[in-house]
Parts: sequence; structure tokens; C-alpha cells
Amino acid sequence: MKIEILDEAKTDLIEGFQFYEYQETGLGWYFFDSCSLLSTLSFFTRERTTLFMDIIDCLAKRFPFAVYYLVEGELIRVYAVLDCRRSPGWTRKRLNNLKL
Repeated sequence: MKIEILDEAKTDLIEGFQFYEYQETGLGWYFFDSCSLLSTLSFFTRERTTLFMDIIDCLAKRFPFAVYYLVEGELIRVYAVLDCRRSPGWTRKRLNNLKL
């Protein structure tokens, strides 16, 4: 399976990196490494929750982030990587604004 990370999801990853790197030098890189599940997302497709409009989320193991994606044949398209500590209303609004 091929994985495509959309620009909005890349921005989410960069913001997460910057947040953790500001907390402690090197922690941002640890965050990036923990999100390496993006490269092996196809193995996690059984451990997922289907949300509205077939969007799937997969939780990162070490950080409170969820990866939101769609499986389209042999393509996994990552739409967002969001901090689970945000309010559910903010997350729902962000997901509703996705261009699917």
C-alpha cells in the first residue's frame, strides 16, 4: 500500500514537532519517530475506529495524537494528525472541514 500525507497533515506534524521541541530539545524528534506509524499505517488498519464519512483514526502510541485517514484501494490518504487533548468540538469542526 502507498501512503500519501496531505499538506494539512504535514502541517499538523510540524506543529506537533515544534510544540514538543520547545518543551525539551530532542523531544520533537522523538515525537516524529513516534509518528513513524505513518510509514507502517497499513499494518494498523485492523486496529482502527471508523468515524463519519469513512474517516479512520489510529492513535499514536507514545503521544496523545490521532492519525485520521481514508483507505482508497491501495492508497492510504492521511488527512490530519491531531492532538487528542483538544476539545472534541474543535476536532469535529476540523474533520468536518476536510476536503474529501
